[in-house]
Amino acid sequence: MLTSVKPQTIIRIANNTLHGLAKIASLAGLLTWAGSASVHAETGWPLVGGAPGGGHFSEAVQITPENVSDLEVVWTHRSGDFHEGTNFIKGFDTDEPLQSSWQATPILIEDKLIVCTPYNRIIAVDAATGEERWSYKPDINFDGIAMPRCRGVTQWQDPNLAAEETCATRVIAPLADGRLIALDPHTGERCQFGEYAELNLREGLGDFRPGEYMLNTPPAILGNLVIAGGTVADNVNTDVPSGVVRAYDLQTGELAWKWLPVLQGDSEVAASVEETSSEAASSEYLRGTTNVWSFISVDAELDLIYVPTGNTSPDYYGGHRNGSDYYSSSVVALKADTGEVAWHFQTVHHDIWGFAVQAQPTLFDYQADGKTVRGLAQPTKQGYVFLLNRENGEPLFPVHETPVPQGAVAGDYTSPTQPVPERPRNLFEVPGVAEKVWGLTFLDKGMCEDTLSQLRYEGPFTPASEEGALHMPSAFGGQNWGGPAIDRDRNVLVVNTLHVGSVIQMIPREQCSPDKLPEPVAPGVFLDEPSEGTPYCNRRWLGFVSPFGAPCTPPPWGTLAGIDLVTGEVRWQVPLGTTRDKAPFPFWFIKGAPNMGGPVVTRSGLTFIGATTDHYVRAFNTDTGEEIWKARLPTSAHGLPMTYQLANGRQYVVVSAGGHSALGTPPGDHLIAYALPQN
Repeated sequence: MLTSVKPQTIIRIANNTLHGLAKIASLAGLLTWAGSASVHAETGWPLVGGAPGGGHFSEAVQITPENVSDLEVVWTHRSGDFHEGTNFIKGFDTDEPLQSSWQATPILIEDKLIVCTPYNRIIAVDAATGEERWSYKPDINFDGIAMPRCRGVTQWQDPNLAAEETCATRVIAPLADGRLIALDPHTGERCQFGEYAELNLREGLGDFRPGEYMLNTPPAILGNLVIAGGTVADNVNTDVPSGVVRAYDLQTGELAWKWLPVLQGDSEVAASVEETSSEAASSEYLRGTTNVWSFISVDAELDLIYVPTGNTSPDYYGGHRNGSDYYSSSVVALKADTGEVAWHFQTVHHDIWGFAVQAQPTLFDYQADGKTVRGLAQPTKQGYVFLLNRENGEPLFPVHETPVPQGAVAGDYTSPTQPVPERPRNLFEVPGVAEKVWGLTFLDKGMCEDTLSQLRYEGPFTPASEEGALHMPSAFGGQNWGGPAIDRDRNVLVVNTLHVGSVIQMIPREQCSPDKLPEPVAPGVFLDEPSEGTPYCNRRWLGFVSPFGAPCTPPPWGTLAGIDLVTGEVRWQVPLGTTRDKAPFPFWFIKGAPNMGGPVVTRSGLTFIGATTDHYVRAFNTDTGEEIWKARLPTSAHGLPMTYQLANGRQYVVVSAGGHSALGTPPGDHLIAYALPQN
C-alpha cells in the first residue's frame, strides 16, 4: 500500500551517526452552530479545534483538578491502520517505508466520534463505548506519498434539509491526494456537493508528482462555504503547485472565489515566478507561491476568514522570489464574500528559515475599559506569540522591528529587521537556561562545543550558509501546528513549545549530484534536499546532536506555558514530559521532552495534553501549571486530546496514540477514552 521512503523530492537521505476562542457567546451558541451535534451531548466537541476560531476550550466541569487523578480507561478502539517502518531518528539508509504517523483528533456528532486514520479511512465509533459504527475507505493511491496523514474531519449542516434526512449533516473529510469528500455521519454513505461527487482541488494546479500537493487538515466552513488550502512539499523546487486558497459552495459544489497568496496586480512578481515555472502553461494558478495547509479560523460576526501561511518554496533560499513572498509566514484575514485581503500581519520578513505560520489563528475576546477586545493569538515557530486585534490586524502590544544577523548566501538577501513582540516574551528562551551547549557527559558537551565552533551561529535568524549554520529554533519550532488552547474564563492562553535546534548547510548546485556531495559538517540524521530552480541544494539536519545522538541544546526540550491575554505576561512555564522512552534507564529523570501536538483546556481549570515523546497523556492545573495527573499510553499521542460530556452525565477525555515518524515515536492505532469511575 505504501512505498519505500525514497521519494523523488529527496536526492539522498542519510544517517552518519548512532543515531480567545472565537467570538462564541455561549455554549448554546456553539451547539446551535454545530446543529445535530448537540442531540446526544450535554457538552460537545464539534470541530478539531473545538470551535470555528480554535481555542481548544470545553465547558465541561465534571472532571476537576480535585478528582482528575481518579480517571481510568473506559474504552479503547483500534483501527488496525498503522504500519512499522523507519523514521527520522533511526535514519533512512534502508528500503523500509516510513512508519505511519497518527495526528488526528475526533469530532463529536450526536453520540458518535468521527475520526480519520493515517490511511485516510474515516471511522465512526460510539462516543460512550468505543464500538465501531461504520467506516469508509476512500480509493487513494499512496504510491509516492511517503508520509500520508490526516489530522481530522469537519462537519456541515445543509439548511435546506430536515435534520432527519440523509446528508442533512455531512462529514467533510480531506484526502491526501487533494480531494474533499462528504459522508453521512449516521451511515458513512457518500454525499454529493450539488452535482459533484467530490471537490477535486488538484484542478488548475497543472502537473506535479505524487506527494507534492496534499490535503492533510480539515478545511474551514463559514455558512455554506468550505475554505481550503493545501499542503505543498517543502524544499523540492521553485515549481511546486500553487498554494491558492479556494472557497466552494457546499450546496452546488461550484467555486465561489479563489485567493492567490501573492500581492494582487503585481505583474512583475507574476512574470518572475512564471519564468521559473516549467509547468506554467499547464497551470491555471501561479505556481511556486506560499501555501496554507494548517487550520483556518473563521469569524461569522466579522465575516472574516483567517489563514496561516507557509513560506515560499524552498525554505532556505529566496533569491528568486522577487516579492512573491509578500504574504509568506503571515496571518491573513480574507473577506468571506470575495476572498479579498482585509489585512495581513507578517511574522517573518523574507523567511529563509522555514518559519512558516502553522498554528491555527486562535480567536478570543476580553473586556477592557468597558469595551470588548476582539483578539487573535498567533503562535509561531520562533517562539513568539503575536497578539493582534482581529478586526484590523494591529498588535495589542508593541511589536518592534529588531535588527538581525545579515549575510545570506550569494544571490539571496536577509531582511535587516524582524518583528519581535514586546509581550509576551519569547517562549523558546526559558528563564534560567543560559547555556548554548549541553551534554549528558563532559565528552558529549565537548563534542557539541567543537561542532558549534565550526558552524555559523549569531543567535535567532542566523541565515543558512555554505559552511553550515545553527538554527535555533529549528524549522519544527518553537510552536507548531498543534496550536494554543484558550481558557476564556481565566483569559489564559496555554501553549506548548519545542526547544531544539538544527543545522542547515547550503551546497552549491555543481556539488549536488550524489557523487559530489561534501562530507557532513555535523553529526546526526540529515536530509539532502534538491531545492531545484535555485543555485543551491540544501542539507538539513533533524537535530543539533552530539556524535552519540544526545541533544547539544540544554533541557528542557519541551515546555508548557500559560500566558495572561490581558497583560501579555507569562504566568507560568513548566517542563513538559521527560526523557523516558527516548533515553535508556536510568536517564529518564531529565524533564522537558520534544513534543508535537497541542493542549485542550476545560472550564473546571484543567489542561490536557499528550504531544511528548514519552508515552503519556497529562493533566495540568491551568491556574498554576502544576502537573497533577498522567496516564501511560501504548505510544505517544500527537493529535489534540478532546473532551465531551454525554447525556448519560459522564465526561470523557479521548486521545489518539499513534506515534510520529518525525519524532521517532512508535506507530500505533489506539483511540483511548478516559472517564471518572461510575458509582
